[in-house]
Amino acid sequence: MQQAAERAGLATSTFLAADVGGTHARIGLVVADALTGQPDIVAYKTYRCADHASLTDIVCSFCREHGTHPRALVLACAGVVSRGVVVNDNLAWPVVLDHLRIEGGFASVDVLNDFEAFAHAVGQVDQASTAVIVDGVPNPHGAVAVVGPGTGLGAALRLPGRPARVLHTEAGQMELAVRPGIEQAIRAQLGPADGYVSYEHVLSGPGVLRLYRALAAVHGVSAALNDPSEITALALAGMDPLASETVDHFCRWLGAFCGDVAMAFSASGGVCLAGGFLARLASVLRSGPFAERFLDKGVMRPFLNSTPVVVVEHGRLGVLGAANWRLGL
Repeated sequence: MQQAAERAGLATSTFLAADVGGTHARIGLVVADALTGQPDIVAYKTYRCADHASLTDIVCSFCREHGTHPRALVLACAGVVSRGVVVNDNLAWPVVLDHLRIEGGFASVDVLNDFEAFAHAVGQVDQASTAVIVDGVPNPHGAVAVVGPGTGLGAALRLPGRPARVLHTEAGQMELAVRPGIEQAIRAQLGPADGYVSYEHVLSGPGVLRLYRALAAVHGVSAALNDPSEITALALAGMDPLASETVDHFCRWLGAFCGDVAMAFSASGGVCLAGGFLARLASVLRSGPFAERFLDKGVMRPFLNSTPVVVVEHGRLGVLGAANWRLGL
């Protein structure tokens, strides 16, 4: 609470907010309303990380394009900060906070986890932009779990109250749980039997490709596809049986993971799924095996029966959440 108050006290009326993942960097120019203190994103752009040499290059490009250069930057980024460096193998380049501050010409650079930022914006999600995957009645005073497969597998928890309290987690690094039968065969293709395989290893963009190739090996067929987006597109079109089976198993494990997270954190306020490609899979998540595995948790089934799951298009919410965090909202 004290840190939030300090950030709010130091926050200038105009600053940059960035949401940086392994594939895209989203940058917003934020102006805080003088009366309400609420953030207004007055300029916004999405960049492909692979097209730029560094995050500094992206931020400076944004400033040039919009004729502005605020002195403060708040950065929502996948990974953890260790000794001033954002540690995440999924990022396109190293992010050294002192270098970013000096080379970018900022007086201050604050950083938080990307899904922690998204959780700070959950309360401002437009209900019209959500798709219900599992019906339920959310507890308005309950915690909300935020889960998102992207380049990695993000997870955070939003606790009720004003200002919002958000806990960043590394739940995506929990060990993948498999059931007897084909899941064991898939698991054997993903790594050594006595080794560790995380949920993130399959529940992510790169994970879709790993899962597809593992299934091909299990069935003794050729893995002809090399792009996760192509796999999901062909699965949705019903044009490739192996792609369809891949998405089916992806949905099963995502349901199991979300059920575990909801139970572990007593997320009676619901589970919010975010991520670029999940919105495209909403119909499959709704009609497929996701709910079956989400609910199949023994004595906890009644709790999960009342816990809704929705999909939200990520969009600007990471930028908005980072701005909320900096303003202490």
